[in-house]
Amino acid sequence: MHQPVRLFLVDDHPLVRDGLRARLASVPWITVVGEAGSAAEALAQLDAAAPDLLLMDVGMKDMNGLELAARVLQRAQPPHIVMLSMYDNPEYVQQALQLGARGYVLKDAPAAEIVAAIEAAAAGGTFLSPAVSRKLFRRAEPRPLLTPRESEILAALGRGEPSKQIARTLGLSVRTVEAHRQSIKRRLGIDSLAELIRYAVEHTGPK
Repeated sequence: MHQPVRLFLVDDHPLVRDGLRARLASVPWITVVGEAGSAAEALAQLDAAAPDLLLMDVGMKDMNGLELAARVLQRAQPPHIVMLSMYDNPEYVQQALQLGARGYVLKDAPAAEIVAAIEAAAAGGTFLSPAVSRKLFRRAEPRPLLTPRESEILAALGRGEPSKQIARTLGLSVRTVEAHRQSIKRRLGIDSLAELIRYAVEHTGPK
């Protein structure tokens, strides 16, 4: 049973927004609660719409999606953000993840991929289009030695799995997963969960 997700669309092309609405209409747990054709429109509507998640274009005319994401994520209780883009440029992806975006999906991705990104982000995980992942993982560097269990957990974080799901998969308690996560952060010299997730996305997965 999926938790309901209140979704807000931001794209400066009406046809793209229409297409997204049509593709998501068949997903019963997603409700599109608003849409905007510019960053300014989005910022003006967010409080009233109260979305759980923003699906937003990277390339917009008045303020690009990365700048808008930075503005939105500075709010007291920000919605999750999934970036939608025509570009699989690793620099854009890195910047989006550094800002705190939970997903990066290509505009030509199938509807199932967009839904998977929304699902992962809403659950507190991360999702990247496979084409984007391949470009990032090609640049992966050797990482400090982790225990086999820590490596499993880091890989699960890289796949966008939240702690509860990791615990279920590995037969551990959530508290044990959290303890391993803290240990990984210490070994890697990482302070925040966002940094750890970004590191996991960059350094794990199919090579």
